[in-house]
Amino acid sequence: MKAIWNDAVIAESNETIEIEGNQYFPPGAMKQEHCEASDTHTTCSWKGEASYYHIKVNGRTNPDAAWYYPAPKAAASEIKDYVAFWKGVKVEA
Repeated sequence: MKAIWNDAVIAESNETIEIEGNQYFPPGAMKQEHCEASDTHTTCSWKGEASYYHIKVNGRTNPDAAWYYPAPKAAASEIKDYVAFWKGVKVEA
């Protein structure tokens, strides 16, 4: 699987986990030069608190376009630190 935004591959892995229609990429799959920590947090009733990254490519920023669970609830423990995308980031095989 690949995550693509602004014509750049920002994450790539053969070991994603699909939950609720989203592909979660392993922590090492995301290219760090394209991410910047965000102060945004949201809460999922069964996964816990999510943290976000801004995606940066070729001088453009896609705010809060990636999220992950640094300390998920037990039911979602398999996706600890895995990253998922939205806001126009294309995820494809």
